[in-house]
Formats: sequence, structure tokens, C-alpha cells
Amino acid sequence: MSSMYMLIPTLLVILFSFLIVRAAAIAFMMTGMDQKRARFQALSAFSGTGFTTKEAELIVNHPRRRQIATWLMILGNAGIVTVIVTATSSLVSSEGYQLPLNILILVVGAFLIYRIVIRTRFGRRWESFVENRFVKSQVFEESTTEDLLHLMEGYGLLQITITQDSTFVGKSLLEANTPDNEFWIVGVHRGKNWISLPRSVETINEGDKLVVYGELKSLRQLFRQE
Repeated sequence: MSSMYMLIPTLLVILFSFLIVRAAAIAFMMTGMDQKRARFQALSAFSGTGFTTKEAELIVNHPRRRQIATWLMILGNAGIVTVIVTATSSLVSSEGYQLPLNILILVVGAFLIYRIVIRTRFGRRWESFVENRFVKSQVFEESTTEDLLHLMEGYGLLQITITQDSTFVGKSLLEANTPDNEFWIVGVHRGKNWISLPRSVETINEGDKLVVYGELKSLRQLFRQE
């Protein structure tokens, strides 16, 4: 019976591990990462697996993310060792029917913890609590331009020169910035002048140099046709 009680610290460590990974995912998201990538990177750093060269660059080249990943690796190693030691001690000391029963309790307990943290209101409340704490701490206020513009994900700024035969000549920015075009004009070079935050009624003229934000691949294809 004592071997069964030894599973309690094992399940507690598994619970805390899930909570730590979810908290770290929130932390990654607050540095500018999207949700899916943040959760994967948090789990990868905690378990020490799953990194690719490109994905690792998103962590290593960002000081705040690198700090989060470092703590995840430290806590992950400690948690994994604790789970192995406590679970092994429980199973080794089991006799007779207790061995398969303890294995069943361990598997079912880990699954229930996963469901509670991931699928229930408890998990959402935990994430909301962590996010509010991070916001109040003002730790994640600073973000680099690359993060804010998602440059690592294929988005960025291009300067486009409007030629005489361009379909944009004579159009207002409101007409040019349609959802179908999937870009946004953030500034206009006109001669020696720079128009910052141009109004939607501003007309595009021949010779204008537009500073455009959007998905770089789409921008190049669209304006190559011009």
C-alpha cells in the first residue's frame, strides 16, 4: 500500500510540469510568438526535445525568450528526474497485484491531469492568472521590431515605386488598401517629401514610392504584375 502512496508526489510533479509549460507558453506569446508555436516551444524546452535550427533561432536570438527557455530547461530536468525516481521507487516496491494497479493509476492519473489542465476551465483560469501577473509585472513591455512585424514569419516592409502604367495611379489609399490586396500602405515618399501615416483619401501618383507592409511573397507577386 505504501508504494501506492509514493505515486502521489509523482502525479503532483506531473501536474506542476503541465502548469509550468502552460505558463511558459503564455510568456512566449507575450514576446510576440503565435499560440501554436509558443506552446510547442515551451514543451520542447521543458522536455529538451523537438527543436529545429530555424525554430531554435526564434528563441536564441531573443534575450527574453532565451531566459524563459533556460528556466524551462532547468525545471524540466528537475521534474523529469523527480518523476523517474518516484515512479520507479513506487513500481519497484510493488508486490503482486499492486504492480499493474500502480501502473494503471499512474497512466490514468497522468491522463486526467492532462485533461484538467488542457481541456477544463481550470486550465483557462490558470492561463488568465499567469497572463495577468505578467502584464502587471511589466516584464514583457519591450518587443523588437522583428517581433512586432512578424518578420521571421514572412511579413515585412517593402518600398514600391509607382510607374506610369500602374493600376494604382489615381486611386486613393482607401481604394488601394482592400482586403483582397492583403497589404497596408504605411508611408509615401513623394519627391523630397515624406508623408507619414497618410490619410485614406490620399491619392497615389506616378513616381510615388510607397512603403508597404504585408506578406513579402504576396507583395512581390502583386507588384511584379504592375
